Amino acid sequence: MNTLGKTITTFALTGMLMAMLSGCSKPEGPAEKAGKALDGAVDKTGQQIEKAGDQLQDK
Repeated sequence: MNTLGKTITTFALTGMLMAMLSGCSKPEGPAEKAGKALDGAVDKTGQQIEKAGDQLQDK
């Protein structure tokens, strides 16, 4: 097999492997959803604290 044929075969196999692996992901469970919600709340709280600190420094 020539170099072009090997390259095409490699890309085709890589694409199929990626498609198979992406289809194997499990849906999020309740703990993962709660963790993401908690992360978002912590981030938002941190931003509000920084904003309040900046406002205090401006006075």
